[in-house]
Amino acid sequence: MKLSQTRIAIALAVLVFTASGCGLINRIRAKNELNEAARTYREGHFVEAEQHSRRALDLDPDNKTALSFIGRTIHAQYRPGVQTPENIAKANEAIQAYQRILEKDPKNDEAYKAIAYLLGAIKEEDKLRSWIAARANDTSVAPEKRAEAYVVLASKDWDCSFKITELPSNKSTTVGASNKATVSYKKPNEQKDFDSAQACVKRGLQEIENAIKYGPNSESAWSYKTNLLLEASKLAEMDGKMDQKAELDKQRDLAQKRTNALSEANQKKKEEEEARKAAKPAKG
Repeated sequence: MKLSQTRIAIALAVLVFTASGCGLINRIRAKNELNEAARTYREGHFVEAEQHSRRALDLDPDNKTALSFIGRTIHAQYRPGVQTPENIAKANEAIQAYQRILEKDPKNDEAYKAIAYLLGAIKEEDKLRSWIAARANDTSVAPEKRAEAYVVLASKDWDCSFKITELPSNKSTTVGASNKATVSYKKPNEQKDFDSAQACVKRGLQEIENAIKYGPNSESAWSYKTNLLLEASKLAEMDGKMDQKAELDKQRDLAQKRTNALSEANQKKKEEEEARKAAKPAKG
């Protein structure tokens, strides 16, 4: 009986050793495949690099680096500005690969930003807005990253209005006696264009207030607040609401002062950091 138990124990020990040994060998092979993936990627052989990355993942399914390499190598095969079905399909394939990374690592910023870039590149504006809004509204995301997301959303709404208010047909320039140019704005011929710009500015101002809430010292947030208030001022002028325009101009001036102060503080911080680096003795 004891002999039988001893044999079973030995057999189990051999089985465990063999299994762990195979796992170790596969991880070593996976590392070699990733080295090859990196080499071929640097050489511009992106399809081959993808193949090496996939083999690495097959050998070591929990290898996050392999998963990341797959996303990068597929992304590298996408050609920016080429709107052929095949190229758009490649972008979508890269998006799916990055989404698999986020499933295992929800805080992977590279994957998040790559998806945002690709959605914009293939002109999936509705999906892009939804993607960014999801981060902006995610309470598990760090406040500064939520602020960044709100700034991006607000920037899109600013652009929506700016493209309407700055049309040559919607503004005129006059030059006074002192050669000072004055720009005045008039309502677009199409009411729907005016309504669209108003809706964008209203939403953009709400988004930028959220950005400032989560990132009160964000220079870009205050800069876009300034720009959105300028758009609101133009629209008030177009609508003949000059008292409202005057109030918006005051708010814009305050936002501009805050932007300038943050810009100066950031520049000073940058200069101090560069001075500290320059003062460090070189490592010999």
